Amino acid sequence: MSTGAPLIAFRQRFMRGDTLIGTFIKTPTSHTSELLGRVGFDFVVIDEEHAPFDRVTIDAALLGARAAGTAGIVRVAEPSPARLLAALDDGAAGVLVPHVSSPAKAEAIAKACRYRGGNRGFSNSPRAGDYGGVGMAQHIAMQDATVTVIAMIEDPEAIDDIAAIVAVDGIDGLFVGRADLAVALGETAQDAAPVRSATEKVIAAARAAGKPVCIMTGSAAEATDLKALGVSAFIVASDQAFMRQAAVRALTEFAILRG
Repeated sequence: MSTGAPLIAFRQRFMRGDTLIGTFIKTPTSHTSELLGRVGFDFVVIDEEHAPFDRVTIDAALLGARAAGTAGIVRVAEPSPARLLAALDDGAAGVLVPHVSSPAKAEAIAKACRYRGGNRGFSNSPRAGDYGGVGMAQHIAMQDATVTVIAMIEDPEAIDDIAAIVAVDGIDGLFVGRADLAVALGETAQDAAPVRSATEKVIAAARAAGKPVCIMTGSAAEATDLKALGVSAFIVASDQAFMRQAAVRALTEFAILRG
């Protein structure tokens, strides 16, 4: 019978602010999440929002993550109860939810992901319930203890209401979507002054509420600076980016053969 121990461990580590390193999964297969999990990433984010995933391929990618003992998070395409429920029933350690721009939206998302105090639809027949191997009471308790709900802050209106959003019960932490913020603020770079200011405001609000912050970063140097501000979870590149970087490096090294 499944214990859900890796999922519990991820939520506990995330909530207490341990330094966690993850990456995005853009390729709809089980192999990439399994491979990157075995390399040692603490979590992988299966990207339904910006990659060609459907229910079947998300299920396979989550299976790969479980095989490697890493936490599989799903960035849902939209925060509908059906999308959230599908990811969690398939055994996701949690969800990364785009464009959480108001406290009301945050509350609706949190409720859709929780049984007690929420309105998540019940079934213990999928992977999350060990295919019926876990009874109702145990399944409810286990899922409410393990599911990690991370709200993506990437809209200017969310910045204005960030203290209320982060205070919502059931929202475990925040992700700062600097690229979307940059576009929304009329900027073309994530390090533009208005984006930096918004990012620091989100981090400060999360720290005041005692909740962790996750962010995507392009370098260890930048991550070090962000960690000093209070960020504890970092997403680095993606499976596609790693493949492209390795391919470019290999072609560059072998260019000598062409004279």
